[in-house]
Amino acid sequence: MSALHISVSPEVIGHLGAIPITNSLFTSVLTVLVLLFISYKVNQQKPDKKDGKRGNWFLIFEMIIEGFYNFFQRIAGNRTDRLFPLLFTFFLFIIISNWIGLLPGVGSIGFYEQSHGSFIPLLRGPNADLNTTLALALISVGMTQYLSIQSLGLKIYVNKFVNFKNPITFFVGILELISEFAKILSFSFRLFGNIFAGEVLLVVMFFLIPLLVPIPFLVLEIFVGFIQALVFTMLTTIFIVVATEKHH
Repeated sequence: MSALHISVSPEVIGHLGAIPITNSLFTSVLTVLVLLFISYKVNQQKPDKKDGKRGNWFLIFEMIIEGFYNFFQRIAGNRTDRLFPLLFTFFLFIIISNWIGLLPGVGSIGFYEQSHGSFIPLLRGPNADLNTTLALALISVGMTQYLSIQSLGLKIYVNKFVNFKNPITFFVGILELISEFAKILSFSFRLFGNIFAGEVLLVVMFFLIPLLVPIPFLVLEIFVGFIQALVFTMLTTIFIVVATEKHH
């Protein structure tokens, strides 16, 4: 690249009929394909019924899944069996999305638009797009509300937000309702802000000093990507646990 290119919004790289395909959406599809490939390899190396042998892929993921299951069990308790598939899927998608945005070529390989002559990257980190993080936040908060209704019942759930017993409970209910919408903004902007800022930092460093100096920043962003995936998943777990507990 002859010039530094930074864009907050994702760029359109093509169309599927009338639907625009952005570079972040394209990278999200690649992330899903990576997850499907890992699932295929792990499933392929399940213990053999005859000799019980396990492949390396299976052993690695067995240790990872067991470690995370024990970690989430400390927060969710007896709800872990039910919540773990959702929580671990969140974690895997977010961490791979974060790390795939750090690969060489992401943000630097692309083409120049003929009409304006501006550079369009072919790939962009999925979580460096607010649309992706907003979708994840909506799924997280939506599942929290669904599980809360399923656990408490519709009447108790509604009473959390609309309660006319006295002015205090009514005011607290309004605050609870506002806090649920605030979670969506908090989730989406926290993840987007951290990942986008990290990718901008790396782009600037590689543009100014393309040799060994940016490597420590790359290592830092790998760690940040892991922490952000863990924080998103932990907060989802905590919110679900709180929302499904009966309060007296």
